[in-house]
Amino acid sequence: MTAEHSATGHGELDAAEYDEFMALAAEEGFDPEDIDGLGGADHVPLPVLAVVGRPNVGKSTLVNRIIGRREAVVEDKPGVTRDRVSYEATWNGRRFKVVDTGGWEIDVLGIDAMVAAQAELGIETADAVLFVVDATVGATDTDEALIKIIRRAGKPTVLCANKVDGQSTEAEAAYLWSLGLGEPFPVSALHGRGSGDLLDAVMAAMPEAPPQTFGVATGGPRRVALIGRPNVGKSSLLNKVAGEERVVVNELAGTTRDPVDEMIELGGKTWKFVDTAGIRRRVHMTAGADFYASLRTSAALEKAEVAVVLVDASETLTEQDTRIISMAVEAGRAVVIAYNKWDQLDEERRFYLEREIERDLVQVQWAPRVNVSAKTGRHMEKLVPAIETALDGWETRISTARLNAFLGELVAAHPHPIRGGKQPRILFGTQAGTRPPRFVLFASGFLEAGYRRFVERRLREEFGFVGTPISISVRVREKRKRK
Repeated sequence: MTAEHSATGHGELDAAEYDEFMALAAEEGFDPEDIDGLGGADHVPLPVLAVVGRPNVGKSTLVNRIIGRREAVVEDKPGVTRDRVSYEATWNGRRFKVVDTGGWEIDVLGIDAMVAAQAELGIETADAVLFVVDATVGATDTDEALIKIIRRAGKPTVLCANKVDGQSTEAEAAYLWSLGLGEPFPVSALHGRGSGDLLDAVMAAMPEAPPQTFGVATGGPRRVALIGRPNVGKSSLLNKVAGEERVVVNELAGTTRDPVDEMIELGGKTWKFVDTAGIRRRVHMTAGADFYASLRTSAALEKAEVAVVLVDASETLTEQDTRIISMAVEAGRAVVIAYNKWDQLDEERRFYLEREIERDLVQVQWAPRVNVSAKTGRHMEKLVPAIETALDGWETRISTARLNAFLGELVAAHPHPIRGGKQPRILFGTQAGTRPPRFVLFASGFLEAGYRRFVERRLREEFGFVGTPISISVRVREKRKRK
């Protein structure tokens, strides 16, 4: 965050630009309260609550209760997939993130120490832990094992005794004092009983906001996260750019290690590369291993500035490839797509790959593309220019005057389609932030998604923004008499 940002509180607009912007707003009939929150408060990192416990203790039901909607999939059988790792929630005016972790249990094959290590990593990414126990079953050996991990992490922990549907089961919940985690809060996640007291305790345990994970320090090496499916060559790529052999991350669930941070000299600069575990499938699995692999990758993305997404060019593009690219875009990071194993492609495969890219990656045509071979080192010299291009786009800033000149020409040449006898119009706009670029457009009516995509495409044609997602939000002028 810049000093200018904190000094003015107007996002990344300096005082002169902010005055100019407010004059435009007044001229078009917007009240000052219409433009509250322009400074990007939504991008302040939220405290994270990890909901952990054995399978089938009601974690997902509790998560749905906390967020106030049925979003986490609830089903008894193991292996149920879910789209999202974390959900935003609000309690008593405080916003926070809830992470639903999937059931953790001691591995039947005996690699429980490795699974425990992954659980520890997952818990360490949170600011507080909500430990869920089935009060009707009581504490088990698995619960005891998980408590040891939580204690080692040293995170504030709230104990939830779930499935307490009435007075009769409250006595069973009292037995959980023996776990040594303090007061057990009797709750029925299914019916909502006791959830308010539980959330009060959670809020007391959580910090107001976690420390910024990135963007605070000035200078220093740029951080690059290597992400992708298992076996696409992330570790091989890291070995090649580092010029030395590194431990290859094993594909077996439960045996992967921490993301490896490596300082690397490339193109006359020092970079910090973060190698991550491969994400196999949708992140919410009842087995803890895949979940934590994905959580580690999400954490690496949070710390990174640019994501290099590795894709195995020798294989057909998968849904998982597109999902991983979406993860990087949704995290608001600069993106470079590296097609690895290029040396293994014949003419026929290259033809089909180009068709797959046109069909499946049309939404990220703005991402720089490099065709490399991590094994032979072919075209590795193209990686740094692509990363630098993406970072330049990520930090691009357009003045309010220049943006509005562009918007004026755009609206004159390509007005919004008439809908219901009305034609909404973009009145003016401003760039509220960078890293990634965030635009706020002020309009006389609702702008359709197709028209917003058209505006984004033209913004890219006019100003570049190579390698970066763009966020466009629209504020609609309330109906009132113009002065």
